[in-house]
Amino acid sequence: MSTSASQFPNNLPHGWKEKLSPVTKEPFFKDLTNFLKKQYEERKTIYPARENVLRALQSVDFDAVKVVIIGQDPYHGPQQAIGLSFAVPNELRRKPPSLQNIFKELESDLHVKVDHNKSDLKGWVEQGVLLLNTVLTVEAAKPLSHRDRGWEKFTDLVIQKLAERKKPVAFILWGNHAQKFKAKINPKFHAVIESPHPSPLSAHRGFFGSKPFSKANECLKKLGETPIDWPRI
Repeated sequence: MSTSASQFPNNLPHGWKEKLSPVTKEPFFKDLTNFLKKQYEERKTIYPARENVLRALQSVDFDAVKVVIIGQDPYHGPQQAIGLSFAVPNELRRKPPSLQNIFKELESDLHVKVDHNKSDLKGWVEQGVLLLNTVLTVEAAKPLSHRDRGWEKFTDLVIQKLAERKKPVAFILWGNHAQKFKAKINPKFHAVIESPHPSPLSAHRGFFGSKPFSKANECLKKLGETPIDWPRI
């Protein structure tokens, strides 16, 4: 999202533009836009870069979504956030602990080896994995600083639209924050895979060994969808 609503929803692909256009008339959206505009005018450092704020939706259009992985808010350190939940630039040498744990579980789950340097998760996105944070911006060095500014209502609508879709989606919900969305998802039409969060604080309390990748593929196959080639990061 830019500093004004002028580019939204025209900066989204067709499917999302159609589904999310009405949000521009909502008071919370105007408040969110004004808040972000002020943040940029005050020259605060905001992550991710402006052109990447809506990258998750720009990268996977509505009908192309097969899997959703929900994060909380962007990384708040320099050169980390790229607009996709859990992903960081390939060239970033020190990978975030949560992402390292995701790779470990992927290798254990599918009995494969993956290149941990390929951390932008482009391969997943190209296969229809929507990497969506519930809050899409953050001030540098201030985690959750843009919480309760309106992003949650926006991304809640994104999940709601996907949950209403007839074409099935596999929702991977890591941790309590993501699992709040479970109530919106009809298990008759979609798949829900739950486990603790991959952060170092909770990974050893049930994330490791949860097999989210194989479970997601099993669900996709049962729903008549092509599974994800998870090692293709």
